[in-house]
Amino acid sequence: MTKLIQTIVDGLGVGSTYALLALGISLIFGVMHLVNFAHGELITVGAYTSYFFFLHGGSWWWMPIVIIASAALASVATELVAFRWVRNASPFTLLLTSFAIERLSHALWQIFVSPKQRAFPKPAWVFNQSKLAGVSFEVMDVVTIAVTALTLVMTAVVFKRTMFGIAVRAAAEDFDAARLMGVRANRVISGAFAFAGVLAGVAACLILMRSPAAEPSMGSDWLLKAVIAAVIGGLGSFSGAVVGGLVLGLLETLTRAYLPEVAVGWDKFSTAVVFILIAAFFVVRPDGIFKVSHAERV
Repeated sequence: MTKLIQTIVDGLGVGSTYALLALGISLIFGVMHLVNFAHGELITVGAYTSYFFFLHGGSWWWMPIVIIASAALASVATELVAFRWVRNASPFTLLLTSFAIERLSHALWQIFVSPKQRAFPKPAWVFNQSKLAGVSFEVMDVVTIAVTALTLVMTAVVFKRTMFGIAVRAAAEDFDAARLMGVRANRVISGAFAFAGVLAGVAACLILMRSPAAEPSMGSDWLLKAVIAAVIGGLGSFSGAVVGGLVLGLLETLTRAYLPEVAVGWDKFSTAVVFILIAAFFVVRPDGIFKVSHAERV
């Protein structure tokens, strides 16, 4: 029972990070009908920003603010520089643009910084253990779950209680009708990219506290898991993105903990089992846990 509880907490910790990233992906999909494959690069931006700031005496006391701000600014920049100019193009063109941004980002980091990993210090407490009712937990898992829960509560408040949130929800439901009500497309979409960047920045903080290193392709693996989580929940569904992230995190940790361990390729084997389970799920529910009906994109 102790092992199961520890595994569930680990799964919720990993799944919380997936949930934050998946929520950002679903937010952009809601307003643009775009699966943004450049979203993972916001983690890379946060990582290299941390690396450069630590080179100049940075500290983890204020680094989260720097990471979140850099991710939000990078997200808005991609919308202004790239996506705004192809907004009315075909879905294929939008998708191709997001892939182009991802590839360009990889190339720029490799050319102007280094293709090699660049490490920086981690918080001293990150792998500390705490006990509750005789069960040991990593402090980082508890912090991750708590930070994610707080972020999700704040996100719910923003989207239900503020004019910006109401405008984004209206645009996601029917952009033409939202425009007739006075919603400005550029402002809503830029705001959505900024908010998605904030969510990715929070996720990047949690990732980098555990693995404090920057490398050009580090965002790709996290992006893949985030997209899968968003699709599991129902692409475009905010609550579905959260549920999908937690489900994926739990699946990963439970399969690693309880499948028979093999000597070679254990991690790949457990990952393969997770993907098989996800494929079986989509056979039963191809639209995800929460089916979302979308209006025509802007």
